[in-house]
Amino acid sequence: MKRITVFCGSGSGTDKIFEEIAYQLGVTLAKKEIGLVYGGASVGLMGAVANGVLDNGGEVIGILPEFLQKKELAHKGLTELIIVETMHERKKEMDEKCDGVITLPGGFGTMEEFFEMLTWAQLGLHKKPVALLNVNGFYDELLSFLGTMVKKGFLKEVNRKMLIPATTIEELLSKMEQYEAPEVGKWIKKDEV
Repeated sequence: MKRITVFCGSGSGTDKIFEEIAYQLGVTLAKKEIGLVYGGASVGLMGAVANGVLDNGGEVIGILPEFLQKKELAHKGLTELIIVETMHERKKEMDEKCDGVITLPGGFGTMEEFFEMLTWAQLGLHKKPVALLNVNGFYDELLSFLGTMVKKGFLKEVNRKMLIPATTIEELLSKMEQYEAPEVGKWIKKDEV
C-alpha cells in the first residue's frame, strides 16, 4: 500500500492510550513508507497520527473543508494541505488518494466517514481494505452490533467480513495487506439481504 486514509477524532478522548496509539500508528506508517491521508487538523487524534508520520520523515496529505479550517486548526507542517468546499468533497479526495482505510476512535464525524467508505466497498465502488483499530476495546460494542445486524437480516455475513478489525497496529496492517475484496453482485435480491 502506498497511502492509507485514517479517520479519527479531532478530540483526544478520555484515555491517554488513544493519542499514544494514534501517534504510534503514524510512526509505523512512516517506517513502512506508507503515506498518510487524513482530515488535515493539528488537534486530537488527527494531529497525533499526522505528527507520528511527520516526526519520522513520512508523507502526510491533509484534506480539510474550508468551513472547518479554523475550527479544526489546520496543521501547518504537512507535506500537502488540500482545502475543499464540502465534507463530501473531503471524503471523495480521501478515497481517491488512498489504497486503504483505517479508523481510530472518534465521534459522529469519524463514524460517518468510516461507514460511507464501508458502504462504498459493500456496493463494489472500491475494493480497498476498510479497517478498525480497536484501541482498548473502543469498538467492542460496534463489532457486536454488526453481528446483530447479520442475525436480524439487515447485513450479509460476506459484507460484515469486509470489515477488518484488529487490536494492534501490526495485526491490522498485515490483515490489510492480505485483504481480497469479495465479489459483489450487481443486483441485490430480496432474499440476499
